[in-house]
Amino acid sequence: MPDELTRDWTFLTNHARVLVCIRDDPGVRLRDVGTRVGITERAAHRIVTDLADSGYITRERVGRRNQYTVNPVPTQDPIPRELELRALLGILAVPGAPPAGSA
Repeated sequence: MPDELTRDWTFLTNHARVLVCIRDDPGVRLRDVGTRVGITERAAHRIVTDLADSGYITRERVGRRNQYTVNPVPTQDPIPRELELRALLGILAVPGAPPAGSA
């Protein structure tokens, strides 16, 4: 029954899902982000640009790839506004998994 209830919507926006992908793999390719999130590479690029322009992430070119850093900024959402972004992403972590970047 839970599958029937949750099939028509997702808990996170695509922006949040892309942010989680970046948190989990700071060197991720946009093609892979698109595949993981279920969006096109072009949509992933647009979302990453939104996140960078809003200060949520920083992009740095390393060789032929981008390396992303999630910045500790307050969210723009009025409900969790007092939460630092890293704390919000921590809520979304898989229980028992090591923190991102600790490997």
